[in-house]
Amino acid sequence: MGASVTLIFSGAVEGPLDEAVLRVLLNHVGLKSGSIYGKNGKPYLQKKVEAYNRAAYHTPWVMIVDLDHDAECAPALRQSWLPDPAPCMFFRVAVRKIEAWLLGDYNRIAAFLGIAESKVPMSPEKLDDPKQVIVSLASRSRRRDIREDMVPRPSSGRAVGPAYTSRLIEFVNDSRSGWRPDVASGNADSLNRCLRSLRSLIKG
Repeated sequence: MGASVTLIFSGAVEGPLDEAVLRVLLNHVGLKSGSIYGKNGKPYLQKKVEAYNRAAYHTPWVMIVDLDHDAECAPALRQSWLPDPAPCMFFRVAVRKIEAWLLGDYNRIAAFLGIAESKVPMSPEKLDDPKQVIVSLASRSRRRDIREDMVPRPSSGRAVGPAYTSRLIEFVNDSRSGWRPDVASGNADSLNRCLRSLRSLIKG
């Protein structure tokens, strides 16, 4: 499907961090984002995928889903979720979580977290749980506010700190010193494929 920059893309994602990433990606390649749906976890998104796909017969949509451990590879996950995608549905898979895409820009994420660049894994898509890797990196931060916001308190029973998501959204949305999709895509193939897919809409 050819597209012009005047088209407004709807989206569907698992959560608020994914929404921030999707909006930055669309803007980065010169596309416009409209309403972003889902944002209530993967099970909810999977229940709604057919409705979103029906909508994509009429207007352009982008879905981003974490691979997690649901399937061995992105094509298998796409096939299980959406075997017959609508012409205007662009279904992308983050391997294995959206956090891997953020870790791909290791210079900037290291600076944001207040850690040495050498601590950031160079192959984020090979990590079993990129989210927990970010929490672990944050626990070694030189910045007390990062540790308090992103690392769970021992007695909380939580996997992440109280402001984990909002902090990463801050990183994603910082156009001056935050996340750089093109840099990150050099270390995260699923992000590279996502960017290529989105850019193909501009080229027609």
